[in-house]
Amino acid sequence: MISITDPDITHLQNDVESEHSMSKRFSQHSFFDLAFRSFFVSAAAVSIVSLTLWLGYLNGFSIIFSNGLTPTVWHIHEMLFGFAATVAAGFLLTAVQTWTGRESIKGGAVILLLCLWLLVRVSLFIDESFYIYSAVILQTLWWLVVIATFSSLVLKAKNRRNYLFIALLSVLMCLNIGVLVLDLQGRTDLALHFSRTAVLMFGLLMGVLGGRVIPFFTNSATQIGKINSPEFLTPLLFTTSILGILVFFTGQFIALPFTPAALMISAGLLHMFRLSYWHSAATIKVSLLWSLHLSYLSLAIGLLLLGASYLTSVILFSDALHMITIGAMGLMILAMMSRVSLGHTGRKLQPHKLVSVSFVFMFCAAVARVLLPMFEQIQLAWNLSAILWIAAGFIFLSIYIPILSSAKLSK
Repeated sequence: MISITDPDITHLQNDVESEHSMSKRFSQHSFFDLAFRSFFVSAAAVSIVSLTLWLGYLNGFSIIFSNGLTPTVWHIHEMLFGFAATVAAGFLLTAVQTWTGRESIKGGAVILLLCLWLLVRVSLFIDESFYIYSAVILQTLWWLVVIATFSSLVLKAKNRRNYLFIALLSVLMCLNIGVLVLDLQGRTDLALHFSRTAVLMFGLLMGVLGGRVIPFFTNSATQIGKINSPEFLTPLLFTTSILGILVFFTGQFIALPFTPAALMISAGLLHMFRLSYWHSAATIKVSLLWSLHLSYLSLAIGLLLLGASYLTSVILFSDALHMITIGAMGLMILAMMSRVSLGHTGRKLQPHKLVSVSFVFMFCAAVARVLLPMFEQIQLAWNLSAILWIAAGFIFLSIYIPILSSAKLSK
């Protein structure tokens, strides 16, 4: 029989306490203080990795895509749900603390969500059916935790103004799972349709958030006075956008006597009309502002181009869609991450000069991806837009990783 002496027990207890202390210190690291820090860094990094792999595939150097998702669906999924949805979740789970006055998740809970997110990325990269199905389950679990956390805080606080985001996040979750399951079943065309619908839903989400924060930020920084747009505009824009999405989505299943072209063009014009009240010219010297205004303009232009794609063969729907995914989503996300990262870490809203360069790179990526195919420069459009996005991502990470992994500055 082996006996354990008192010194052995003491040593074992010390080891356990040491491991517990290390685990506690790790979970309390500044990087996991609220969701925006680790989510922003992880999302930016995965966009760089995903686009690098996609660029290799487009140029004949693929190291993935064999037994799982089809290449195009993988690319769209990782950029929409690996990147954009992750940033949206990080922002909302951080902003909800301000909106409700209730403490949001941090530490261990953030690490759990991040681990789920990372497991999904790895499972999709392995690209075999078993791991893809595992990714479906893990991605669903990630969404449920995000939505449950956000819903719990806004419902307990009776923060009715933000109930809308519960519905929007739930729809995005359903579209996300639909994309994965449909492609695994070999119904790639339908998976792509769900993906494009998700882009339009992200456009709706950007319209709601942009309509709230861009005028507020503009007024705070320029002191031009309260920005007022006609009261009827917001509900009209929301209704037009919803109808456009519904017509686009159902048109795949039901033979409708009309296309969503008129609704998309109307939504684009309404966005432009709304933007005309926001004094964009006054923001030209403030990079954290003009970038948001430019991204909102890109949303309007993207919707106009989508509508026009139904009326002319010169503009392809898939090319027009990239004005929203890159020019609107990419630029607005980059600008919001840059702003939120400074504001929520107690720093002045004065970004590094290279941040402006990253904004220009992102917008140029959108222009290249949309315009060059019209001149039959498709390969150049793919390569140039991806390289510009990757460069913008590297600039963000090089500047903001030290900020997002450091303690909040005291005022």
